Amino acid sequence: MGDQEDRALSSYGFELPPERIAQRPVEPRHAARLLAVEADAGCRHRTVWDLQEELRPGDLLVVNDTRVLRARLQARRAGSGGAVELLVLEPREEARWLCLARPAKRLRPGDQLELLAEGQPPLSVEVLESDPDTGGRIVQFPPECTDAAGLEPLLLAYGAIPLPPYIHEHDTSDNERYQTRYASRPGAVAAPTAGLHLSDELLAAIRARGVEIATTTLHVGLGTFRPVETEDLRGLELHSEWVEVNEALVAAVQACRARDGRVIAIGTTSVRSLEGVAVLHGGVLKPHTGPVNLVIQPGFRFAVVQGLLTNFHLPKSSLLLLVSALIGRRRLLDLYAEAIEREYRFFSYGDAMWIAPEAVLGQSRPLR
Repeated sequence: MGDQEDRALSSYGFELPPERIAQRPVEPRHAARLLAVEADAGCRHRTVWDLQEELRPGDLLVVNDTRVLRARLQARRAGSGGAVELLVLEPREEARWLCLARPAKRLRPGDQLELLAEGQPPLSVEVLESDPDTGGRIVQFPPECTDAAGLEPLLLAYGAIPLPPYIHEHDTSDNERYQTRYASRPGAVAAPTAGLHLSDELLAAIRARGVEIATTTLHVGLGTFRPVETEDLRGLELHSEWVEVNEALVAAVQACRARDGRVIAIGTTSVRSLEGVAVLHGGVLKPHTGPVNLVIQPGFRFAVVQGLLTNFHLPKSSLLLLVSALIGRRRLLDLYAEAIEREYRFFSYGDAMWIAPEAVLGQSRPLR
């Protein structure tokens, strides 16, 4: 189960100079740098375009096809005119949505808000109640806004892409650039960021190499980025996430194994989708639609995923725990130190890390 330090949140900290936090993405998408983790203690420094050479004919890439909603809304309080910002998180029944609000303290049940956007008439919504679990507010939207597909037209008219708070430079290009090229299922409030590196040209080159691509859906919620606050990680619980693993994906994984290919996850969201659903079915991947809630940390044995393309993550985050489960905490932190020294770019718009199946710890690999 790993050493005692693996079970302590404080063991997953590292110092990151602020200038290493990427503010804008590189162009083209596949020009980002790629730290390729070797089977031994070493690593190689490449670009994401070179990922195609790391893959083999017969491999299967699993990508997350969620689409980020323009979930950040500007509003004013009816009457006082005070400014309010809403971040739309997840649906409740009857076109009611859980939203984070700033400032939240002044928003009370019954308050009327007017959504504002250039070129649009003000649109009235009502605050219904507080949500004690998140500190957010339940807000009544128009009756057609029962799910993400129904809400998205309103968000396209009034909303903005909710970039993470550590990105201070915003541009209209973020509406396109903060989406993967295969984003098709609306519902996320943050991008599955490893997938942002895959350009149309790279996806075509990967397919031409004989690598298959299959999709899962995990709508990335705020829980992904919430700081972990439990020092003893044995008691860690995370926010549940909505996932869909369909029959086509299950069949693609089975066919990949049958031809002795490798299942490669693009991003930690694809890992959580595949592994979370497998855990629900005794270690076997089966079709599933609904919430999953899985903590992946050192000592976890993967059931499906053999390799991973991922970004560089925040200190003391659940994502850092997940990647540590693949290659070990100490090795991961050593690789992060090298990435910082070599001026890799971190977080959502930053560079990437490739963990080949042979670099994964023996005790973490799926049993065949």
